[in-house]
Amino acid sequence: MSYSKCCIKGFQWDGTPTGTVGKIADLDTYIAGNNPDAAVLIVHDLFGWTFPNLRLLADHFAREINATVYLPDFFGGEVVEPTPAVLSGDFSGFDFAGFITRNAREVREPEIFAAARALRQKHGKVGAIGYCFGGWAVFRLGAREHSPPLVDCISTGHPSLLTKKDIEEVAVPVQLLAPEHDPVYTAELKSFTFETVTKLGVEFDYRHYPGVAHAALVRGSDKNPGEALAMARAKNDAVNWFNQFLHEP
Repeated sequence: MSYSKCCIKGFQWDGTPTGTVGKIADLDTYIAGNNPDAAVLIVHDLFGWTFPNLRLLADHFAREINATVYLPDFFGGEVVEPTPAVLSGDFSGFDFAGFITRNAREVREPEIFAAARALRQKHGKVGAIGYCFGGWAVFRLGAREHSPPLVDCISTGHPSLLTKKDIEEVAVPVQLLAPEHDPVYTAELKSFTFETVTKLGVEFDYRHYPGVAHAALVRGSDKNPGEALAMARAKNDAVNWFNQFLHEP
């Protein structure tokens, strides 16, 4: 599964992040909240751990889930700067192919696993959510190969690089936040997800956001019909999901 230009577009939400910067598993990490009993790991999209939208989401999650939320740097200090040109889909002058190679699944998976293991040692329950690039990663965190499980539940918004094998091997409750129009998380892959996860014996929550496209749930524009509402609903849906599995017995 490849990326497309729609993976990088949108706008920066208003507001100023209020968390702090620390370390988890030797990775620079944005941290919001302070609850030893529950944690949420965010695996970022192509804009990386400094993207204001994701830091603002981390702040929301910390307050509304009552969790410590971690947004580590999984790109080794490299980020895609959210310039107006890049946000509009103009990649001229940007080594997009090289960026993806440097941050391939096999390169970043060990760091993502290490971060989850560190959170498992610090907190009673751990959830993970990933957007775009982070989508494949949370499925891997929830894979049945991990014993004990690295996370208690996962959520993902418009996942990229997700494979059928990732879907087949998930062993924890799964939430999918899916825009209607998505050339990356395709209709065929959506159908495969339904057919597969419903047979795995895990809880499954599929949220459909009509009329909006890939990336809209974190990088949409209030100038495009329905995108601001979809972003708010996706945030609320994720909050409700994590509150079920991180706090209830």
